[in-house]
Amino acid sequence: MHDELAERSCSVHEDVSSVNPHERHTRWVVALTAGMMMAELVVGAWTGSLALTADGWHMATHAGALGLSALAYWFARTRAKAKSFTFGTGKVNALARYTNAIILALVALLMMIEAGKRFFQPVTVHFAEALPVAILGLPINLVSVKLLDPDEAHGGIPHPGHHDHNLHSAYLHVLADALTSVLAIVALFGGWYAGLVFLDPIMAIVGSVVILRWSIGLCRGSALHLLDVVSSTEVAQTIRTQVESLDDARVVDLHLWELGLSRLGCIVSVMTSAPRSVAEYRKAILAAVQVEHLTVEVERCPHHEAA
Repeated sequence: MHDELAERSCSVHEDVSSVNPHERHTRWVVALTAGMMMAELVVGAWTGSLALTADGWHMATHAGALGLSALAYWFARTRAKAKSFTFGTGKVNALARYTNAIILALVALLMMIEAGKRFFQPVTVHFAEALPVAILGLPINLVSVKLLDPDEAHGGIPHPGHHDHNLHSAYLHVLADALTSVLAIVALFGGWYAGLVFLDPIMAIVGSVVILRWSIGLCRGSALHLLDVVSSTEVAQTIRTQVESLDDARVVDLHLWELGLSRLGCIVSVMTSAPRSVAEYRKAILAAVQVEHLTVEVERCPHHEAA
């Protein structure tokens, strides 16, 4: 009986033995992105369209990044019960998110550099051949956006306190693809029908700036998670208030961090003149905040002992 209770109280690993919808949707998007990438590269080589070939390689970088997201889901799921991960594998997704943010930023910078070159060294763009494939890519990207929409993943209801970092990074990748598809279509239409060839590099720069801003925000958020920055000062204050509502208890030390999706870890040190049982402090905290791994340390006030 003691062993059973210890196992239940000490376990901080998620029960993720089966493939969740986020992982399944990410796999579908990887397949769609890879298929569109191959189509653009093949048609681009066949028609000699540099614009289409360049977008194909751009899609290739996103297919690789999305593949990394899918790999992170698989790695976290298959090693969720491994004892070598002290607090579970929740941060694997945050690490994938951080890596994806770097990839997004590199793609944006490379697109800006290529666009700058084209202002000084214009190239011939085969608008007639490139436009149909660009138009075909847009609905595929929109389907991918729908599959990975974080709000749709929660039944259409936003859950600000439940962030799947891996899903969010994959979502921004396909959103970036959708944006570049729209801008490419606008540039190709303008170049084909109005002779506005300069639209091609301009739209590339506009898209790059937007993608770069997304990547910076993504990198900042995932870095905070990896560095165990307190995710919510409100939650920390709630824990402090709950504990200090009991007698003359004071929270002298509080550590709060994210273990993974919707999972918090917390260590609380309490000092009081009349210590209660640890179970009572745990009950007070868990009544207000859902904490996956909670450690409570209780110490009698030394000044009270001296008196």
